[in-house]
Amino acid sequence: MDPFQLLPIAIGALFYGLRVRGLRRRGTPLPTWKPVVFGLGVVLLVVALTWPLEELATESFAFHMVQHLLLGDLAALCIVAGLTGPVLRPLLSVRAVRSLRVLSHPFVALPLWALNLYVWHLPFLYEAALRHDSIHALEHAAFFAAGALMWSPVLEVLPAPEWFGTAWKMGYMVVVRALSTVLGNVLVWSGDPFYSFYEHADRPFGLSAAGDQGIAGAVMMVEGSLVTLGALAWLFLRLAAEGELRQELLERGLDPRAVRRAVRYGRAEDMAK
Repeated sequence: MDPFQLLPIAIGALFYGLRVRGLRRRGTPLPTWKPVVFGLGVVLLVVALTWPLEELATESFAFHMVQHLLLGDLAALCIVAGLTGPVLRPLLSVRAVRSLRVLSHPFVALPLWALNLYVWHLPFLYEAALRHDSIHALEHAAFFAAGALMWSPVLEVLPAPEWFGTAWKMGYMVVVRALSTVLGNVLVWSGDPFYSFYEHADRPFGLSAAGDQGIAGAVMMVEGSLVTLGALAWLFLRLAAEGELRQELLERGLDPRAVRRAVRYGRAEDMAK
């Protein structure tokens, strides 16, 4: 266990719990599922950074890929899904933090996520992370941060641009997975191992370095496909429901822009009263 990686998780979970309790006492509790999902994200982070996965990641590229997918995709998704504007309000009151909101814009978050994904898979950086604990910790933090930014415009913890509606989010997710699928295919079909570190590692199950790399690419594509299918199914159902609700409110003669915002952010019931 690396305390320098686990300590920020513990501090973040503590502040989240205190903030949720404070909001509950003020009469503005979070939906029950949000703390549960946030807690799941914390568990996934701890699993990714502790034994046995942390040790296996230094022996096998495939297990290292699992670790990165937990950090940069699944845990990031759960953590972001568990957040709300009121939970983040104390943090956003800090001017320096508030100025970073631009990073969650889809035209900023997506390129940053893609750049982070591909740069860290360059052999010299990837192997530097394997050989130096400080760089490894930086790599983990970068994967989680980039993943959280990538998910933030889809889940809209903070409002995304007005044009970035549900249909745009579906296209955004397709692009995200297309980018990761390209890298996954390169790993699967390259034939030659990219990382000399794993050629000399004591790989589990008697895997060859090329086979281990192929499995890593397959894991990336399978995980990405499953998450994308789930996200697209959710967004499709949401798009259909939004269309019906928007039409119903417009037929009452309400302001179209106000209707769009109310439907998008789950406040349509208030307008309907």
